[in-house]
Amino acid sequence: MYIGIDLGGTNIAVGLVDNKGNIVAHASTPTLRERSWTEIVKDMAVLTNKVTASAGKNLADIKVVGIGIPGNIDNEHGVVVRAANLNMENVPLAAEFRKYIDIPVCLENDANAAAFGEYFAQDPRRDNFLMVTLGTGVGGGIVIKGKIFRGFNGAGGEIGHHVVHLNGEKCACGRCGCYETYASVTALINQTKKKMRECPDSMMHKWVEIHGEVSGFTAFDCASKGDKAALEVRDTYITYVAEGIVNLINIFQPEIVVIGGGISCEGDVILKPIREFVAKYEFNKTEPRTQIVTAKLFNDAGIVGAAMAAKKQKFL
Repeated sequence: MYIGIDLGGTNIAVGLVDNKGNIVAHASTPTLRERSWTEIVKDMAVLTNKVTASAGKNLADIKVVGIGIPGNIDNEHGVVVRAANLNMENVPLAAEFRKYIDIPVCLENDANAAAFGEYFAQDPRRDNFLMVTLGTGVGGGIVIKGKIFRGFNGAGGEIGHHVVHLNGEKCACGRCGCYETYASVTALINQTKKKMRECPDSMMHKWVEIHGEVSGFTAFDCASKGDKAALEVRDTYITYVAEGIVNLINIFQPEIVVIGGGISCEGDVILKPIREFVAKYEFNKTEPRTQIVTAKLFNDAGIVGAAMAAKKQKFL
């Protein structure tokens, strides 16, 4: 058995995971990220004990603990180099966790962990794999020959920060025109609001009256009912997403690209035009070609991926 921990800015989620990547038991608690990092680590240990006991297991059954963290990780030394949203910098998190539970610990970037979880969920599994997660930002991960690609310094795989529009929208990273500023759900919401200002008769205004605020689903829901302005937003957004995927395929030529994030629930509405765009514009025009699918694990991906990544690493 393995423990997978998904440490987010909102919640700490912990799961007991079996050898095949199935979650046997699960528990969570608010992160309360304003607290000290030592208090957060203590909660991780408490939840680890909780899920282990709830499954009728004991700590002797646990081979390793994997922790996914949103930030730069020194995997070799078990240190969080920087996790801005959690106010962590040069934190020896693995060593601190082992003060409570003396089991080998492996840290992983949270996006890499989620990608690795989806990698394990694919049937059949492909050894060269790429995931693009469309959320508040654009994240994801790269698996090459069955191993997470981290770059030489652990900071590799920042999928959201390649430029798709020179001198385009300003990105939080400091550059302009990053993929994240066009293909994230945040970007989709901004695109929707802009179109609504331009089109006061759009059905999207009524949608917001009913649902309370603009979301990533506003344009998609109204487009499905034939609203012209919403169709323009949806189709333009999907083109942005597809453009970035073409770039990534051209660089890595993975066997499979998985699209994650809540917007992936749109299924064929988003998949079909992306597949058509990629088929038209990707550099490789011969078989075999990259397969494009949507995610399977959703919120569980980080837990499964952290556990399975730890299983394959050298542990602290």
